Amino acid sequence: MRRVVVIGAGAAGCMATIFAAAGGAETTLLERTLDGGRKILISGGGRCNVLPARLDESRFVTDSSPNTLRKLVRAWPLPEQIAFFEHELGLRLVEEEKSAKLFPATNRARDVRDGLLALAARRGARLVTGTRVTGIAPAGPLWRVACEGAPALEADAVVVATGGLSVPNTGSDGAGLHWLERLGHALNPTYAALTPITAKPAPFAALAGISLRVSLSARGAGRAAEATGGFLFTHRGYSGPAVLDVSHVLVRARLEGADPAARLLVRWTPHGDEAWQALLQPRGTRAVATVLRAELPDRLAAALLELARVDPARSLADLTRDERRRLIDALVRCELPWTGDEGYRKAEVTGGGVALAEIDPRTMESRRQPGLFLCGEVLDAFGPIGGYNFYWAWATGRAAGQGAARQAAT
Repeated sequence: MRRVVVIGAGAAGCMATIFAAAGGAETTLLERTLDGGRKILISGGGRCNVLPARLDESRFVTDSSPNTLRKLVRAWPLPEQIAFFEHELGLRLVEEEKSAKLFPATNRARDVRDGLLALAARRGARLVTGTRVTGIAPAGPLWRVACEGAPALEADAVVVATGGLSVPNTGSDGAGLHWLERLGHALNPTYAALTPITAKPAPFAALAGISLRVSLSARGAGRAAEATGGFLFTHRGYSGPAVLDVSHVLVRARLEGADPAARLLVRWTPHGDEAWQALLQPRGTRAVATVLRAELPDRLAAALLELARVDPARSLADLTRDERRRLIDALVRCELPWTGDEGYRKAEVTGGGVALAEIDPRTMESRRQPGLFLCGEVLDAFGPIGGYNFYWAWATGRAAGQGAARQAAT
């Protein structure tokens, strides 16, 4: 029987292991931590947002070929992924309607991680934890996997599922990216993606803890992103799904020294200019603050009135045209000052990575190193909050496991 070694027991690595073993390969899964799947365990607030309820493939971000990205995304369609979790793992998935996310009915991320590892074991794979891989190299027709404090392993095929640089306390240290670069693969610049944004000084620090649904746009350095969703004021800046989804535009502009810096604009409610014009029309002695507080949290309403230099007690009838214009600007296209981001420490994923042109999208095999397969976060692609990055991990992990098993059998 031919041998496959999978490095990394995260989402992509678990899936690669399951399908390599199912393909008849003698499969070993190596994991540096003592348990594996730690990002699975912390995802979704400990509930694990397994998949999006609906998929919009245009929301994935890459500097590589969009056509290759589409092939990879479509390789394992969403309905088939849902069926895998419900029928193969026995995990019923339930949609959280307000967010269009799919969670296990148990609301326990551990059930997802444990279910994946248990299925891998049932299919004959061996899990070796607490083992740090220090390097990989071709050894004639085989591959040699060097391990710290343990004998090297030899395999017919190796799957690199080591993740990126995000959330380093889960064991992600970017080692796999370094190995792949040394082996001749082209890497697009890496950066923290889906990370909170900071402002120093933080002009809205007094609003920390306020959350609401907003529409955001980020533009700069030739890039743009828009998102509608949850927004949270923090003591250091801004967070929430909408902020994370557009953060990559700001992060990259800062890293590249863009001048002028990228702009972050927010529309605080669903109302646009015309709707606010109507709401702010004179109505007896009604005060402008009363109108805003009916649509926004009180503290935010007060802050926006101060920003627009409008007296909260001023009646609608007394608003000048210029005051009304300034106020609508603050409500519909408020610019949020920012200076930085929380980086990899709080990033959900790593942007950039191995260019998709470096792999065969049908098998995930390296075009530069036969017998080497890549999947998950080491590749140059990520999606928005909401299960998209697990979708990517499951799809590319499955393809890499199947490809490695076929390679090992030749």
